[in-house]
Amino acid sequence: MSDCRFAHRTWTELRELLARDRRCALILPVGSTEAHGPHLPLSTDVIIAEETALRAARQLEARGETALVLPPVCYSVTDFSEGFTGSVSIAAETATALVRDILLSLVRQGFKRLALANAHLEPAHIATLRAACEDITAQTGIEIAFPDVTRRRWAQMLTEEFQSGACHAGQYESSLVLSARPELVRDKVRLALEPKLISLSQAIRAGARRFTEIGSDEAYFGAPAGATAEEGNRVFDILAAMIVTALDEQAKTATNEHE
Repeated sequence: MSDCRFAHRTWTELRELLARDRRCALILPVGSTEAHGPHLPLSTDVIIAEETALRAARQLEARGETALVLPPVCYSVTDFSEGFTGSVSIAAETATALVRDILLSLVRQGFKRLALANAHLEPAHIATLRAACEDITAQTGIEIAFPDVTRRRWAQMLTEEFQSGACHAGQYESSLVLSARPELVRDKVRLALEPKLISLSQAIRAGARRFTEIGSDEAYFGAPAGATAEEGNRVFDILAAMIVTALDEQAKTATNEHE
């Protein structure tokens, strides 16, 4: 497999790539810097987003297409983890502008096939991504491929814990980090954690706005002790396939519009 990291290329290499392959796909990993229990790093969402993007790029490469992974976005709205040391939150307007401006810069250079690989699921954050994508389409006519796993279509492909809503730093995310960066998991701590089977999605619909309001003073929900690298590996392949599917659908939409 070739090195599929966008930032590892020189500007002249990218100019040549764009000149010969206008269908080159660029994938932007989006995460957060946020508390994920006492066992996972603050970079959990970034790790998951970047590994998803890398696997999607490899899936595209395996079928003869070119795809590059952009440097990740590491900051967004993290209001739910307020009070947990190390969590960094930025204003929703800033988060929207950041993603929009990155994408807009690339579109203006001539890249037309763009996707988001997002792993941070806070509702206000998801809203910033939707707004950024809508802004790009309104300004340029380019659709951004964004398989939003908070939507039923995509969520039903994922694990039982994910679908339950009890999935912040639980078995689902712990498995993914065990697969991608096992050395960053505090495994003795993880294995000693009791399950917190509280659905974040239900609590959010009921009006909760902080993890502490929902019943966790350690910033995790779900069952971290049940995580395995094998589960994480399987889920990464599913998440990557979602990106590929969304890019295929984006390309089909663009073709139909030009016919």
